[in-house]
Amino acid sequence: MQKAKGCEIYAIAGRSLEKAEKYKERFGFKKAYKGYDALLADPKVEAVYIPLPNDIHCEWVIKALKAHKHVLCEKPIAMNEVELRRMFAAANDNDVILMEAFAYLHSPYISRLKEIISSGEIGKIDYIDTAFLTQDYSEDFRIHKEQGGGGIYDIGCYCTSMILSLIDSPVKYIKADAELDNTGVDHMASVLIGFEDGSRASFNAGMILGTDSSDRYDRLFIHGSKGNIRSDAEYNGEGVISFDVTVKDANGEKITRTENVVAASNYSMEMEQMKQCILGKDFPHISEEFSTKNMRILDKILDTVGYNDSKEQFVLSNGVVIPAVGYGSYLSTENGGFRTIIDAL
Repeated sequence: MQKAKGCEIYAIAGRSLEKAEKYKERFGFKKAYKGYDALLADPKVEAVYIPLPNDIHCEWVIKALKAHKHVLCEKPIAMNEVELRRMFAAANDNDVILMEAFAYLHSPYISRLKEIISSGEIGKIDYIDTAFLTQDYSEDFRIHKEQGGGGIYDIGCYCTSMILSLIDSPVKYIKADAELDNTGVDHMASVLIGFEDGSRASFNAGMILGTDSSDRYDRLFIHGSKGNIRSDAEYNGEGVISFDVTVKDANGEKITRTENVVAASNYSMEMEQMKQCILGKDFPHISEEFSTKNMRILDKILDTVGYNDSKEQFVLSNGVVIPAVGYGSYLSTENGGFRTIIDAL
């Protein structure tokens, strides 16, 4: 925020005033508040960034929107599509901007990948493989189920958003499996996504890759009908980002070149884009439509691996929300159950 042009850090709030005061002094905020309601009541606050645990995104995003604040909410923006729809409805009702914070999607690295694909240089995308794996987060709130933790939510959302950014086709199927701990949180997940245009994508995501260090593992491979792109750049990487592009010449020989893209702080670029939206000079780079598509994929993955074992609502493919009600029919046909089943339907 300090690096972003045209953005002033003004106030910070936390459950602990002492902690908020420490951040105020460290980063130069003008005000520190105990409690988020106090910050939202300040008329000088024009926009807020919400990096709270996933399970309370919806509550505080909607409160901020109703207070007529523009909101940048950390990814994943919601726990499910039902929450997401409520949040964007509140933004529209109060005529303020809501954007999901996928900072890396603002990077010129992503723009360059899209340019190469759009140019047709590597042909039609047949397959994308990506991964984002980190080390020991076992004591972190991001691994606690009651707070919406786990690898699929926290870093799998990077992989799904990357795939959706590069493949423009409706999803046909999703297959997924995960290693769940005794609390039901996914430590490691593998996912295969098929699209209507015949392309496929896979990814691996996890937060318990190991326990010996804080290392991480990132990869991206894009296979096209005429060539491919390989990259080991970190999600949200900045500085000089390098990746390889391989194509075949007229004789069928493979030619590989290395591309270098210079990227500033993705977070600062995100703040500057948000500013342009607030000024009415641009539209959110991460749109409501994109966030909805991404959340729908995450929902399906979490359902498939058994993470969402207590969902109260489901969203049908046409967007209609239904309650999670089931009607058992075991042995009912032996006792005149035909009429009962018809009545239930």
